[in-house]
Amino acid sequence: MDAVWQRLRETGRLDGHEVRFFEQTASTNDVAMELGRAGAATGTLVVAETQTTGRGRLGRAWLSPPGMGIYLSMVLRPRLAVTELARVTLAGGLAACQAVERLTGLAPAIKWPNDLLLDGRKVGGILTETGAIRPGEPVLVVLGVGINVLTPPAAFPEELRGRATSLAGHGGRQYRRGDLLVALVEEVERQVARLERGEFAGLLDEWRQRDATLGRRLAWLTPAGTVVEGVALGPDDQGLLHIRDDGGRIHEVMSGDLDLLQR
Repeated sequence: MDAVWQRLRETGRLDGHEVRFFEQTASTNDVAMELGRAGAATGTLVVAETQTTGRGRLGRAWLSPPGMGIYLSMVLRPRLAVTELARVTLAGGLAACQAVERLTGLAPAIKWPNDLLLDGRKVGGILTETGAIRPGEPVLVVLGVGINVLTPPAAFPEELRGRATSLAGHGGRQYRRGDLLVALVEEVERQVARLERGEFAGLLDEWRQRDATLGRRLAWLTPAGTVVEGVALGPDDQGLLHIRDDGGRIHEVMSGDLDLLQR
């Protein structure tokens, strides 16, 4: 019995946070963005049992089988400069790793900027989106987190079974989603507070300890549509990934698609 999950469904509250709970919705990020634009309080949570059009980075679909994962979006208005907002994604990834570590003993790594991996297979992801930027007002940020908690291997499409996993599938035991959700929200709040206090350097050091790309060969599909292959040098002090291509040129990656190549 997952008492925490049942309680948030019944009460619409989770440790002082308002929770908008859906048996099914298109995308928790879309709902959270609408709520944020309508004035929802910072810390408002949107949780769903399943999403029909859940998405990850670059518009990719996020598989959301009913009752198997955490599909969460959180309304934030961090006191950060516009140039610092990309750091929220790194903070969210670190928070998700720490919540999983705390509750399961598993140790996910992070594929820059937003994928959680267990032994190279994706177990979770982060999607950060921002609202309109208005002078003098904190920017609305929606932090979405998807984690495969109980998903059995057979629930993944065949083409994903070698590249995706779940906490239960990897750890060999069942985990309570409610406990993980509580830990996740606590860790997100802690990491965002660190950003607001100007402690990004320390946060980034902890992120780097979980870096799944450092020293790995990868292919980067640039926003212009070209492919760059090279070795990941890790994120710089601003959190931007650097890649050294085969000709020795260093590329600064702000966006685009990354694929880890075989060792």
